[in-house]
Amino acid sequence: MNNLKICSRCIYDERTPAITFDDHGVCNYCRMVDSLKEEYQTGQSEGELRIQQTIKEIKEAGKGKKYDCIIGVSGGTDSSYMVWWALQNGLRPLAVHYDNTWNTSIATENIRKVLGKLNVDLYTHVCDNKEADDIFKSFFMAGVPEIEASTDLALAETMYRAAAKFKVKYVLEGHSFLAEGITPLGKNYFDGKYIKSIHKKYGNLPMKTYPLMTFSKFIKWTTLYQIKKIRPLWYIKYSKEEAKVFLEKEFDWKYYGGHHLENRMTAFFHGIYCPQKFNIDYRNNSLSASVRTGMMDRDAAIHEYYHTPPVIEPELLEYFKKRLNLTEEDYTSKMAEKPHYWQEFPTYKKRFERLRPFFYILMKASLVPQSFYMKYCFPVKSK
Repeated sequence: MNNLKICSRCIYDERTPAITFDDHGVCNYCRMVDSLKEEYQTGQSEGELRIQQTIKEIKEAGKGKKYDCIIGVSGGTDSSYMVWWALQNGLRPLAVHYDNTWNTSIATENIRKVLGKLNVDLYTHVCDNKEADDIFKSFFMAGVPEIEASTDLALAETMYRAAAKFKVKYVLEGHSFLAEGITPLGKNYFDGKYIKSIHKKYGNLPMKTYPLMTFSKFIKWTTLYQIKKIRPLWYIKYSKEEAKVFLEKEFDWKYYGGHHLENRMTAFFHGIYCPQKFNIDYRNNSLSASVRTGMMDRDAAIHEYYHTPPVIEPELLEYFKKRLNLTEEDYTSKMAEKPHYWQEFPTYKKRFERLRPFFYILMKASLVPQSFYMKYCFPVKSK
């Protein structure tokens, strides 16, 4: 650590992909956050006015329908708060959940408590557990970091399907670039072609219940159905810590012990797999975010990141090996193998880059998130 160059404002260091530092030692990701705050007027009166205008548009588009928006829920802080926020603003959300069968009991209970008290309907797509495990195992055998990417893409596809089924034009995502930070460019890339190519090479079971989002489906949802994705937390004043306190008091919601630990596969990804095989610790995202917003002292964040190991649920590793039918030798040998990366497999990345002007138009129309445009439509030089 003593030999690493660290951002003077957050805790990203020189090992971070595509990182640069200005004359003040501030990294490009901090400047990116500044730019987004300015663009979206986050937490300012202008930002609040903009999201209120969007709310009016959602209500107008939803007239005569049972629901006027879709909200993906995981039992985590942001998505739980987003459901409450939507109701407070007079919206009629349908909660949507993709169940990869690795949920913790805390997450499942959180969803039940929040939606039950708020009287919000839940639409769930459950993937066959053996099929889900086969996809996870194929990524583990491929030796790439994105072992749980299939979950993120499946949730997005499930939300699009629910929106199409109920003729809803808006999807609200509970993501905050201030609270969660910005994932460095080039890390944790995934798309439908990547998932399909990994599974085709290393998987054993056909994907029958898994909701794979192909390029054609993505285009269908965004251009034919014109389903818009909105991130209200990019506009409003939001504190994850205050949201936790509120949810605990209002719904008897329970914290699950760490960022993204509401799902066991995600917990394995963050706590064991990436740190031990790839020397990647995604805590720097949320810790840097906490430092930027003044929620955490920078020295304390540096100490936690560089000197404190990630939180790992007892028996998590044994649970992972048992679910994927891995012997100790299987697991140890695979973890010791040379890492591989998404650049080595077929993906849609080059296609996204070639179509950057097209996706810019979609981004400006809120048909794809700005984070997608920034991450997927530009070349990346680093693994």
